[in-house]
Amino acid sequence: MPIHFGTDGWRAVISDTFTFSNLRMVAQAIADAAASEHWDTKSTPNVDPNKFVVGFDTRFLSDRYAAEVARVLAANGFTVLLAQSDAPTPAISYAVKYNNAAGGVMITASHNAPRYNGVKLKAAYGGSALPEDCRKVEVYINDNEQRARGPNLMDFDKARELGLIQKFNPLPAYFNHLRRLINTDIIAENPQRFVVDSMYGSGRGVIRAFLQGTGCEITEIRGEMNPGFGGVHPEPIGKYLSSLAGAIGAGMGNFGLATDGDADRIGAMDERGNFVDPHKIMALALKYLVEQRGWTGSVVRTVSTTRMIDRLAKRYGLTVHETPVGFNHIADYMMAGDVLIGGEESGGISFKGHIPEGDGPIMGLLLVEIIAKSGKTLGQLVDELLADVGPAFYERADLRLSRPVAKKEMTEFLVNRAPADIGGLKVAEVSSRDGVKYILEDDSWLLIRPSGTEPVLRVYAEGRTIATVKDLLGYGQKVAESVV
Repeated sequence: MPIHFGTDGWRAVISDTFTFSNLRMVAQAIADAAASEHWDTKSTPNVDPNKFVVGFDTRFLSDRYAAEVARVLAANGFTVLLAQSDAPTPAISYAVKYNNAAGGVMITASHNAPRYNGVKLKAAYGGSALPEDCRKVEVYINDNEQRARGPNLMDFDKARELGLIQKFNPLPAYFNHLRRLINTDIIAENPQRFVVDSMYGSGRGVIRAFLQGTGCEITEIRGEMNPGFGGVHPEPIGKYLSSLAGAIGAGMGNFGLATDGDADRIGAMDERGNFVDPHKIMALALKYLVEQRGWTGSVVRTVSTTRMIDRLAKRYGLTVHETPVGFNHIADYMMAGDVLIGGEESGGISFKGHIPEGDGPIMGLLLVEIIAKSGKTLGQLVDELLADVGPAFYERADLRLSRPVAKKEMTEFLVNRAPADIGGLKVAEVSSRDGVKYILEDDSWLLIRPSGTEPVLRVYAEGRTIATVKDLLGYGQKVAESVV
């Protein structure tokens, strides 16, 4: 099976395609691409072209895989800063920028099932590498394979003696940076009692350590090392957070925060055990940053993210940019201009002053600050939000197809067959930015996106009523049948 290096790296099943041998090939291709004259470091000043940062999460063998990547990079003349223990992806990404490195490698499969591992490639500016740089890596993988050119390797201990591999802790610099963006004084004035669910991922201990000394009473669950993630996907969505709901129900805290396998995504739960999705978290953050901090700037959201954001931005006179799914598209705007906040429905969110990267810990900490400042419960804040710019009910369904569907042809089909109405509501606008999105007259919407990697049709729906959401999802299923 060929190794495909996508916009945020490569993921595969451990011991199937994700092997030490294949990983060394990928690491060699990264070294070749980073050494080429076309590797992008122009957008970041003072970059050391011979320095790389390598980190890893809590998955099976991630620390060993990271050491192998470091050996290959060192053998190619790079000085490698290797994390001394598992760490969040955003902490590694920030370390790349902080240390003026040419790039970074994070060993993780993010929120994927436990049997997967992967490689995320990071650019000098502290976000995901540009698509063209990822394409270069893929070209070098294929070229090296065709020429039967194996990876350069250096003995790990020898590389350490020569200073080519240096162990480091990414958290101190990351925490210092977060202290410029999170107001711990506000939190200390009204300390919170809450639960953190790390889902056995590399965000474990991070939020609790940062808030040490603020008076917050924090209970952390699923924070021990468990490479199998307890048998669930380490994704902070409602169906995987029964442990968090149980902890809140048992009186361990007044609300909950959850981060995914590599802590670049956030989810939350209120005092009643209701899941607070990233749509609501991003909307609450936008309100707070404008109304309490007085910040301005444009707002960037993916095509699958709530239009509550649009309604708030219109009130504040802020421009909204809609992008295809994927944080790399949001990062493009954050790199190019004055962005107040950017985020996606999967839980990757960032804001002004931070790196262009989804970050679970910083968004969790901002939510703690919001609750502390308001003096209200998270449930009350969500209720007020929905009364203000809602109601907004959201669901997503992944529909299996018998075969992959060509995205271009399907988009044309859905645009040409756009309905006049769905569930009695007029279709006011049709967008084909990423898949096809039908926007109804009351601002409800249906998005249909075929996956580019598997025979799955992703259907997203947001409505002003639960009945509208059901109508939208039902229509999406009919479309899937007609496509097949």
